[in-house]
Amino acid sequence: MTNGLQREGASDKRVVSNAAILRGQRGNSLVEHALVLTFLLTVMFGVIDFGRALYTYHFVSNAAREATRWASVRGFTCSNLSGGCPASAADVQTFAANVPVGMGLDPSNIKATTSWVPPPNNSPACATHDNNPGCVVQVKVTYDYHFFMPFLPSSLVKMTSTSEMVITQ
Repeated sequence: MTNGLQREGASDKRVVSNAAILRGQRGNSLVEHALVLTFLLTVMFGVIDFGRALYTYHFVSNAAREATRWASVRGFTCSNLSGGCPASAADVQTFAANVPVGMGLDPSNIKATTSWVPPPNNSPACATHDNNPGCVVQVKVTYDYHFFMPFLPSSLVKMTSTSEMVITQ
């Protein structure tokens, strides 16, 4: 029986020593929770911010396509179309800035560069006017995107999308 009592006494000491160890680590869970929560929130907000960047790029790309389509039907020979006929680079800039209105993009940050380039077959129609039917209009839209994450080295990203289309009118 004394062996049983000794065992009980030994286990009581062990329980007391475990309780003393746990009492000394009482603040550890708070520190661990703060570190894990900081990491998880950073990852979560990073995913949200990169989702916003993808959303923004989608509308920049769409603005380039829409502005190119708009300019392609407003070539040198067009008539009776609203918004400028034939389209100038300033007209295309104004149109491109107004395409993503209401989508959360700042229209003052949208810059459209328009150029009329000869097609690969060097059509003689492009020799007289760059924006004759059969020539190519190219619109390059850029947008300055700002990340919310302040710890990134550079929170400014210049998004660019280029679109080309053959002028039809």
